[in-house]
Amino acid sequence: MEEKAKKGLFHEIITRKKMFVLMGAVIGIGAVMLSYYGNPANTGLCVSCFMENVAGALRLHDNIRMQYLRPEIMGFVLGAFLMSLYRKEFVSTGGSSPLLRFLIGILLIIGCSIFIGCPVKMILRLAAGDIGAIVGFVGLTIGIYIGLEFVENGFRLGSSKLTPRANGFIIPGIMLFLLVLAFITPAFIALSTKGAAAQYAPLLLSLGVGLTIGAVAQRTQFCITGGIARIFLWGPREVMNCPRSTGMLVSIVTFFMVALVASLLTGQFSFGLHGQPSSNDSYGWAFLGMLMVGFGSVLIRGCPLRQLVASGQGDNDAGVAVMGMLVGAAMVVNWDLGGNSAGTPPSAKIAVLVGICLLFIIGLLNRRRGYGIAPEYQAGLD
Repeated sequence: MEEKAKKGLFHEIITRKKMFVLMGAVIGIGAVMLSYYGNPANTGLCVSCFMENVAGALRLHDNIRMQYLRPEIMGFVLGAFLMSLYRKEFVSTGGSSPLLRFLIGILLIIGCSIFIGCPVKMILRLAAGDIGAIVGFVGLTIGIYIGLEFVENGFRLGSSKLTPRANGFIIPGIMLFLLVLAFITPAFIALSTKGAAAQYAPLLLSLGVGLTIGAVAQRTQFCITGGIARIFLWGPREVMNCPRSTGMLVSIVTFFMVALVASLLTGQFSFGLHGQPSSNDSYGWAFLGMLMVGFGSVLIRGCPLRQLVASGQGDNDAGVAVMGMLVGAAMVVNWDLGGNSAGTPPSAKIAVLVGICLLFIIGLLNRRRGYGIAPEYQAGLD
């Protein structure tokens, strides 16, 4: 019996590792393929950029170069929704400081926009040869470390509670509605004819990639900031003894390696520092932007992609963060809070400094002295 149990455990570990490798491969191949078939260079997938496009399509801003209902965003949520239903893991929860999560959702998109990309796009930029994206990786890592210092010293937003099941259908329902609009393109939905938003892969291909990534991300709980955070939380040696932590790192490394190979094979690799697509020379501000993203992602337990996926499986707190991300996307364009090819505008510099200060204030005001990691942050650490 004991030997059978060991064999069963070994088989489960191997199966889980395969899923993590699949996660990295799916997002790496999918993102580069989307860029090859029409999405902007180095932007096969980018949550912040695509949220800005969606906000524009809904006429929350009037930049005619950034208006398109990106089906990848809807696919992430709906893929996670379908997978959670299939695995009977769809549970409607909420009530953990929703307004603070909304605010942090706004800050995540502002930080990403200053760097000109979310953590997913950061890895894609690195895999395509943009060595300037290294400053974003360093900033993200330091931001994660700062966030963990608060979490390990009593920071808490409160535990989520079960809510009526219907509540969990709201975000997937909104995304399904937006997907229908993307197919029928009514007159009230704006659509760019020039600029980055006018560059897009075929709708069905984009949707298929989004659905697949959303489904596998729900299965593996994939999160770039979460994977890095576990190294700081336990140290490299202990992380290797935790199947899920090891798996997350495997997913991230696989994602980078597969995207690198795919970029080379499709002729999208260009090694260098200057003149790279979706980048500028404001490296210090890009560093601070991703620091804010890492810091905020730890406080709300997940990067922008993870928030979309979690909202699809019934997490209403993540759904509130997603709504904050949408508002943040509109603010970035309307108030000129994002980086561009010319650099980082003054308004964006002020926004990132204020945003980081706000995260420190949130961290201090929600910390209980004398306490360790709150129960809600310990869930899923096995």
